[in-house]
Amino acid sequence: MASTTRDNRNGGVEFIREDDGRVTAKDIETGVASFGDDRAEALRMLADALDAYHGKGEPVDDDELAAELGLDEDEIGSEGRPPWDR
Repeated sequence: MASTTRDNRNGGVEFIREDDGRVTAKDIETGVASFGDDRAEALRMLADALDAYHGKGEPVDDDELAAELGLDEDEIGSEGRPPWDR
């Protein structure tokens, strides 16, 4: 069973030790979460996720993302937008 601890010294981060041994770090204010093999890695990954959440990440082009996911034009849809952007 997963266990949860809060570490308010780190700006309101909740740590969840998953059953598989990984650690999830969740920002309490935004609800954004990420995971890693340990708390330090989970915090690094959470920092990247928060940058993206706050618009500091690199923009993603829908066509590039569709190509990366291996989707063809039929899977993107008649509106020209991928399924995740409808």
